[in-house]
Amino acid sequence: MCGKGVRAKMPRSPPPPHHHGHHHHHKESSDPHVAPRPEHFGGGVADPTSLGGRFHISFCSSCSYKKTALEMRTALMNSFPGTAVALSNYPPPLPKRLLIKVIPVVQVAGIAFVAAGDHIFPLLGYASPPSWYNPVRGNRFGAAAGLWVIGNVLQNTLQGTGAFEVYFDGDLIFSKLKQGRFPEEFELRELAAKTQELKGRL
Repeated sequence: MCGKGVRAKMPRSPPPPHHHGHHHHHKESSDPHVAPRPEHFGGGVADPTSLGGRFHISFCSSCSYKKTALEMRTALMNSFPGTAVALSNYPPPLPKRLLIKVIPVVQVAGIAFVAAGDHIFPLLGYASPPSWYNPVRGNRFGAAAGLWVIGNVLQNTLQGTGAFEVYFDGDLIFSKLKQGRFPEEFELRELAAKTQELKGRL
C-alpha cells in the first residue's frame, strides 16, 4: 500500500520542463507579430538631423535668412512645446563649394603679386614689368583692395542658394526652392500634423 502511494505521487513531483520550453518558444514566435518601427513617410530617410519628431530648418545664411529662421523656430517651439528645432546653413552644390575654397587662395596670391610684382617679374624671365602692370604699381593699395572686395563678392554670390527648407521627422515638408516663397507658420503646423498622422497609419 505504501509503495502504491509513493508511486501515485511520483508523477506529480517532477516539474514539467517541456512545458516551460514550450512557453518560451511561444513568446519568441509572437515577436514577428509585433509591429516594427515604420519606415519614414515618403521613402527613405531624407534628413537625419530631424529624426525623432524634430524640426530642421536649413536656410541660406548668406541671403540674410537667419532672422526669418529664428522667428520661425520660436513660432514652432511655441506651437509644439518640447519639440527641438535645429537650424543650419543650406550648402551650395559641390562645384560652387570648391570654387569658394579656391577664391581665398587666388586673393592672397593676387595681393602678393601686386605688392611684390617688381621682384616677381624678373624671376619669370621679364627684364622689366609689362606695361599693364604700371597702373597696378601706381596704385598698389587700390588694386589689393579691389581684389579683396571682388573675391568676397564672388564668395557671397556662390554661397547664395535662396534655400529655406523645412524638415520634420526626416521628411521635407516645405521647400522655398520649389515653392518660390517662405512658409507661413500655420502652414508648417498643418504640414507637421499631417506628416505625423500619415506616419501613424503606416
